[in-house]
This record gives sequence, C-alpha cells and structure tokens, in this order.
Amino acid sequence: MNTATGTATAFRAHRVAVLALDGLLPFELGIPHRIFGRPRDAAGRHLYEVVTCSVRPPGPVRTDADFSIDVAHGPEALATADTVIVPASYELGPVHEEGVLTGELAAALALIRPGTRLASICTGVYVLAAAGLLDGRPATTHWAEADRFQRLFPRIKVDADVLFIDDGDVLTSAGVAAGIDLCLHMVRRDHGTAIANEVARRTVVPPHRDGGQAQYIHRPVPDPQLATTTTARAWALSRLHEPVQLRDMAARAAMSVRTFTRRFREEVGVSPGQWLTQQRVERARHLLESTDLSVDRVARDAGFGTAQSMRQHLQAALGVTPTAYRRAFRTAPGAGAESCPQPVDRPGAGG
Repeated sequence: MNTATGTATAFRAHRVAVLALDGLLPFELGIPHRIFGRPRDAAGRHLYEVVTCSVRPPGPVRTDADFSIDVAHGPEALATADTVIVPASYELGPVHEEGVLTGELAAALALIRPGTRLASICTGVYVLAAAGLLDGRPATTHWAEADRFQRLFPRIKVDADVLFIDDGDVLTSAGVAAGIDLCLHMVRRDHGTAIANEVARRTVVPPHRDGGQAQYIHRPVPDPQLATTTTARAWALSRLHEPVQLRDMAARAAMSVRTFTRRFREEVGVSPGQWLTQQRVERARHLLESTDLSVDRVARDAGFGTAQSMRQHLQAALGVTPTAYRRAFRTAPGAGAESCPQPVDRPGAGG
C-alpha cells in the first residue's frame, strides 16, 4: 500500500534470468531455480520469477552430460531481468582461453539493462570478466581456476579463499555448491535471514557455511584417531553471549593453543576469532529480526558486549547499522515466516 496516496502498489516478482551456455553443468544451472523458486510472501506469492535463456533463439543447449536441455527463451529475456546469473560452462572457447567474448555472447550481454544485478557461479565469472564488468573489483572463482583467472585478468582482485563475494551489483561465487551459498545470500540480502533460512531448510542445506575454499583444497587425510575441534565449536556456540577465550576452546579440544589454531583453520577455513565473529553476527541478525530486544541487549546476548562494538562488526560484515538492519528485515507479526534458528556449525557441509 502506498501510504501517501492510499492506493495499492502493484506486486511484481523480482525477475532472475539464468544464462545457459553450451557446455553448462546441469547441477549449477538448477541452483538458481531451486533457491529462488522457493521464497514466497505472506500472501503466498512467489517473490522471484526465474527464467532460463540462451544467447541464441529458443532451442537446445548442450550440457557437459549425455543430454541437452531445451531452453524456451532467447537473449531478449536478459533485457527484462532484475538479476542475471551466469553458471559455469566447459565450452567457453575464447572467453576462457583469451578473455574475450564471442560475437553472440557480446550481443546478448549488451541487452542487459544498466543497474541489473549480475552474478556468476564458478567459471561463469570468465564471462563477466571478459565483458569488462569486474575490472578493478574483487571476485572469486573455483580455487583450481584462481591462478589462471588472475593471470588472464590482472585488473581483477581475485580472492580464492572465499565461497562468494558480494560487491554490491556484481556477485561471484566459487565452485559448484558455492552457487547455493551465493543464491541463499542474495535471498537473505533481499528478504532477510528468516526467509533465506526457510529456503535452506526446505533445500536441506546449511543456511550459512563457515569458512572458505581452503577447507576443500586437497590435503592428506588426517589420522582418524586425532582429535578435532568439533566439540570446542559446539561449546563456544552455546556461550556466544559470554567471553570466549582461545585458550578455553583449545582446552575443550585437549590441544595446545598452537595446535588447536592450526587444526581449526584446517577444518573450518578461518581462524577461531574470525569464526566467533561470524557466529556472533549471525546471532545478532537473528535477534534483530525476530525480537524486540533493544540494540544494547542484542549486543550483549550476541557476545559483542556493547552496542558500539556490534555496530562496527555489522557495518563491516553487512554494510548497515543494527537499526537499519532491523528496519529492513524485521519479521512482521503474522507474516508466516519462521524465525531463524540459532547459529549451527556445519563446516564443509553442502559441497
């Protein structure tokens, strides 16, 4: 409802166009449809409309499997999109080899309206890079492609340690299952944690994965008799509202601080301190969305101690103040969205 005029505002779902290129990976192509196809508003209306399009007129597109897919939309669908997602392809040709677009791909991308949100999954980032859309910006891709990608596009700030990067109107993700993390993040950014977590529950994936790609790079398999940091993480999660010291976490795991810190990074992909901050940010988001607690109380319950400390951490992680975040994502009474759960530590899950 437009409160100024008293007239109803027409509802329009956010339109997501997924660009299907020859040699695509069917799993990655399906990620946006699965994640964005779930969210609904309180009236039961889909919050997103997802369409698949090709750079050619409607017809078959080859996959990396033993089947092709029949795409119902041509490149004109890109002109109507609010978000365009480019999944990975194994047949990018000069895009992958030389960093230049083919004629038909350049013509298709030229149809995208200014201000459209752009995202890539895995090596789909080569398309955005070849189009010059990432120059001077941070980006990520599959860890196995990161060095080559950096050499081919030296003007891009490549970070191979993260699962995805949100640079505002352009987002990039690491390999394969990181596309799920990216799409859930976009839903969370658009509609809040409660809706994103509901999508995650129905998709049977963690709503937020800790760490980055470091935990997936090949290493010798550890001795199964060796202790892990799982117990210490569970202990810390139950005490986020209290000061949690590194030495206490190490003691819970029966390790020295040095060994615990090394093992923790190997298992989770980030340091214990970074992980604790991530968990406290998630806890604060949950409380801001689902309760009427004061900002000072949320800061204490999330373990930040003071509102100023929480404000600094939320600004760094989300780019907004606690008050602005609550205003944007507070779950309205009767909206039908389930409140999000407590932070759950699932390192390495989902991919």
